[in-house]
Amino acid sequence: MRIELAESYGFCFGVKRAIKIAEENKNSATYGPLIHNSKEIERLEKDFKVGLTNDHKSFSSGEKAVIRTHGIPKNELEELRANKVDVVDATCPYVTKPQQICQEMSEAGYEIIIFGDDAHPEIKGVKSYAKYGATVVTSSLDLENIKLKDRIALVAQTTRRVEDYLEIANYLIPRHKEVRVFNTICNATFENQEAARKLAKKADVMIIVGGKNSSNTKELFKIASDNCKDSYHIEDEKELDFSWFEGKELCGISAGASTPDWIIQNVVSAIESNL
Repeated sequence: MRIELAESYGFCFGVKRAIKIAEENKNSATYGPLIHNSKEIERLEKDFKVGLTNDHKSFSSGEKAVIRTHGIPKNELEELRANKVDVVDATCPYVTKPQQICQEMSEAGYEIIIFGDDAHPEIKGVKSYAKYGATVVTSSLDLENIKLKDRIALVAQTTRRVEDYLEIANYLIPRHKEVRVFNTICNATFENQEAARKLAKKADVMIIVGGKNSSNTKELFKIASDNCKDSYHIEDEKELDFSWFEGKELCGISAGASTPDWIIQNVVSAIESNL
């Protein structure tokens, strides 16, 4: 059996930047998991003494708080700064973009529609920047019984699939006077998804590596499953079942944007050692 890695996979720009920021701020704590990969968070704590707290009120004046890549609600950021906490912002620039759009468009009188997961920390943060509130949807079906203004601004969670976003835009455009559609899906997400789709179409078995709570990894797994029936989502090599590879000729591997190279290499090595 051959093993082939996707043409684009793993750490994106925003995650690399956040990891570097965390490593440069030893003896600090992140507010919320810096990225959706528990193994990398454990490494940061072990090697760089970067802790983790899920309560922004736990930081005292002068303490260092590293803001997660997904961003945080606007009011919590303001509260940290008002309490004179040393805020180190590792929010991905691709996430601050929809935050800014929501604030500007809301203040200009547009109804804000966000395509994404309402429970995801990125969306909780983005939504908080809409001065007059925002509606979060997962498909056009969510819009059918909602009365909206004539002017609408549409943004997407950075890790969503473009084709799903277009479906919502295509629903709104003929029904409203003005629809401003902002492409807030990051390039790395798009490239990783296209590479996974291309590889899954020819692979006999696909392995997607990444955190089980990682939105972009779950999207990769969905794409892989749509194109290769024998697709599996694992967090590390310990979750491999080598019966998956029996009788297979090509194993494709991709990984989410918060999956470090060392975990991906461990998976590759484990599969190779059992060929």
